[in-house]
Amino acid sequence: MKVIIAGAGKIGRYLTLDLQERGHDVTLVERNPDTAKVLAGQVHRITGDACVPSVLERAGCREADVLVAATGDDEDNLVVALLAKQEFGVPRVLARINHPQNEWMFDESWGVDIAVSPPHMFTSLVEEAVTDGDLVPLLKLERGQVELLEVRLDERSCATGKRVEELDLPADSRLVALLRDGHVLPVRRSTPLAKGDEVFALVRKDARDAFRVCLVG
Repeated sequence: MKVIIAGAGKIGRYLTLDLQERGHDVTLVERNPDTAKVLAGQVHRITGDACVPSVLERAGCREADVLVAATGDDEDNLVVALLAKQEFGVPRVLARINHPQNEWMFDESWGVDIAVSPPHMFTSLVEEAVTDGDLVPLLKLERGQVELLEVRLDERSCATGKRVEELDLPADSRLVALLRDGHVLPVRRSTPLAKGDEVFALVRKDARDAFRVCLVG
């Protein structure tokens, strides 16, 4: 898979090296030559501003399967994402959100297929650690229309004590895994749900409220 990563900050450098080790063809684009030198000799890199179409052209954006806009500037990430999608037709575009208040802009109108917000993810992890009996959003997919949600069941949860087949789940939702006593379990129709279970589900955005009623009450 050919991947282009815009931004050689800590996140961009980590992604570049990790994906390269997994056998992918990765090109790193960074406008600061001093920052780009950090990975000299380790990766294929292009020095230039990824917001400029000619720079993305040099990076091979027309042949890319995935582009990751991972700079520390939300405006730059949006411009890179839009260029990648509209000018170069990159099939999959991921973008980093640095400031949560900008999250509403990172959607298909800006060419973003998947938006990742590190601050939002930390918030979700904190909620996951302390919250029982309510939904915790972990990841947005399909341009924000589908979410990976987690709910830890407690004694008040509607789903506690029921089998999966007894749940009246919304049409656009699926339970995908169950974490119980440190073990990841597959979810089947006959799987019983118990207090303390951590349930993971894929749910369409417009079915979230109905899913909460079904699992939580």
